[in-house]
Amino acid sequence: MFNQSPLGTGTSFGSSTPTTANPMRDFEVISPPDDSVSCLAFSPAAIPQNFLIAGSWDNNVRCWEVEQTGKTIPKSMQTMQGPILDVCWSEDGTKVFMASCDKMVKCWDLSSNQTAQVAQHDAPVKTCHWIKAPSYTCLMTGSWDKTLKFWDLRSSNPIMTITLPERCYCADVDYPMAVVGTAGRGLIVYQLEGKPQEYKKIESPLKYQHRCVSIFRDKKNAPAGFALGSVEGRVAIQYVTPQNPKDNFTFKCHRSNGTPSGYQDIFAVNDIAFHPVHGTLATVGSDGRFSFWDKDARTKLKTSEAMEQPITRCCFNHNGQIFAYSVSYDWSKGHEFYNPQKKNYIFLRPCYDELKPRTKS
Repeated sequence: MFNQSPLGTGTSFGSSTPTTANPMRDFEVISPPDDSVSCLAFSPAAIPQNFLIAGSWDNNVRCWEVEQTGKTIPKSMQTMQGPILDVCWSEDGTKVFMASCDKMVKCWDLSSNQTAQVAQHDAPVKTCHWIKAPSYTCLMTGSWDKTLKFWDLRSSNPIMTITLPERCYCADVDYPMAVVGTAGRGLIVYQLEGKPQEYKKIESPLKYQHRCVSIFRDKKNAPAGFALGSVEGRVAIQYVTPQNPKDNFTFKCHRSNGTPSGYQDIFAVNDIAFHPVHGTLATVGSDGRFSFWDKDARTKLKTSEAMEQPITRCCFNHNGQIFAYSVSYDWSKGHEFYNPQKKNYIFLRPCYDELKPRTKS
């Protein structure tokens, strides 16, 4: 298995990549995007191989096959008319959906390598999620046009449109739950059974703009709540119906101490992913680090060395053996800190053991 191969075999590490770019000595994905990486997604459990999809501000979506050795093989690429903001897979692993600033979502059929438009908004499409319900399947898209739309791929019109209070900034789906975070720190939970409808609005536990949201499951493996990350180096763990008010809490992350002036540098939390087996989580930030956490024990499991650029996105493969993360500029410090000489990277890390929950002593 991937997690048993010795690190450093089958990688191109050490030849072209400076140590500062890959301080954790992880597997490097070859032929990475030419601009900042905006989204990452591994193929679902329905297919035996591991495929990784990445969308970028270079308007392209790339697909690699990840071998057990950690070696990556570029498979194909598709282009849209604007930067890619999100990607997702169909549950059978045959299709990839690509949401773009060109206000469209396209479906990429991997077997024929063809794309077709399946959704349209009046502004850039920020999120796309495939919903597989017992009675229906559809694509959910969230946009800066302040709408959430649900699409049956056989029709050019949405089967349903929900007006949001503000622009959609982040969303996650784990049937039967969907969570949407909007501008103005709005948070709405939807239930997807029967047909999608608003379940409750939640007052944000965070004081600053939401950057990312990820649903987690309870011990019975049912979606129970979500982790919310903000631009102010903080994550909130929020249960939709908490058994105990103390179940909800926030914690600080992606901050650095010891600046000469005595101030603390605070960085944005760019992405959050939950481990599919252990239920622990990873956060990545503008400080160029990833951290692994056990939310139930309320403890940090690991923090990486700092990369030379921010980490923009992360994801786990379906069985939780591989952690993928992308290193590229996230514009958190403005255009004056953008360095076109710096390459974009995607790294793969065997992670199963590192994310095991802290044992109760």
